[in-house]
Amino acid sequence: MTERTSLTGNDAVGTAMAQINPDVVAAFPITPQTELMHKFAEFWADGKVDTEVILVESEHSAMSATVGAAAAGARAMTATSANGFALMWEIVYIAASLRLPIVMPVVNRALSGPINIHCDHSDTMGGRDSGWVQLFSENTQESYDNVIQAVRIAEHKDIRLPVIVTLDGFIISHTQEILEILGNEDVQKFVGPHIPYYPLLDINKPVTYGPLDLQDYYFEHKRQQVEAMKNVPGVVREVAADYAKLTGRKYDLIEIYGPKDADVSIVALGSTAGTAKDVVDKLNEQGKKVNLVKIRMFRPWPHEDIVAALKDKKAVAVLDRSESFGAFGGPVFLEVRSSLFGAAKEDRVVNYIYGLGGRDINLVEIENVYNDLFEIVKTGKVKDHKSFIGVRE
Repeated sequence: MTERTSLTGNDAVGTAMAQINPDVVAAFPITPQTELMHKFAEFWADGKVDTEVILVESEHSAMSATVGAAAAGARAMTATSANGFALMWEIVYIAASLRLPIVMPVVNRALSGPINIHCDHSDTMGGRDSGWVQLFSENTQESYDNVIQAVRIAEHKDIRLPVIVTLDGFIISHTQEILEILGNEDVQKFVGPHIPYYPLLDINKPVTYGPLDLQDYYFEHKRQQVEAMKNVPGVVREVAADYAKLTGRKYDLIEIYGPKDADVSIVALGSTAGTAKDVVDKLNEQGKKVNLVKIRMFRPWPHEDIVAALKDKKAVAVLDRSESFGAFGGPVFLEVRSSLFGAAKEDRVVNYIYGLGGRDINLVEIENVYNDLFEIVKTGKVKDHKSFIGVRE
């Protein structure tokens, strides 16, 4: 059973969390995530969830409480944004290192300073090496769908890793869109019962969490996380296939929008992918062969899919909504260029930094990026490997 309705991204994710009905949710407000937890709290106040809601004193405490609950054997969730994610930093790494299947929506917001409450990806990109799986959402529907699928991914016996589901602050979180939501029973059946592994509260099989782990075993434990990450792509596809049977909505690690044999491509993630799709339609109607490669799963990085999608392209532009200061390019650009090394003309992969602090990117600006790519194809020359869109020089 599905219902067609209109919700903001925050309300959609809060609804998904309520339908999942986790055992424990730790809550602390931070703009633009606050309304997400407000929505979940409505379900809790109305007695529609069985969740133990813990109102904590900081985001560090929120992640700590979630880690404790998950280690005890509970299905546990929380949510945050930007500076809150940064305040969790120590515990974010601990959650992954302890192999706890926590799901955390992160409403993307620029990290200070100066203080800014609007969207860019500097928060979650800062955590790209923390050991969490990262799923990016293009719109409200994907935000809802990704949260439900994330539970199955995180709790899979071959994964047991925490998952971040991102949605762009204000652009998705506060924008009302039409989407389809599932019935509560369908969600419960899809995520299935929570099966804890090595819970602290099993007194017949005592375990230790968070011990001192020096040179004797630390390296081996990190290697186990590496191996678990290797299993993620297959599980993401397996879960997506089951979700497609339930909803008709198909997901993968990446999405190629437009002709696969396009001459040039733009790589993007988050809400900007939706804007770029309109430009792809326009240019293809004009006879120009362009496409968009949208990254849904940023961690683990879908190396093989990226190579297959881009290796034959004459020029590629990577859009980054965060800067990697002092590096050759933004985080997504560095991943794409590394993947294409030896497999394509990586010197024709260029980077555009855009949208920092919530600055808009429009159709004309994206079309100009495609025009830049055609100029590279025409001349065989790249003027700048990194450019900035919409910034006053």
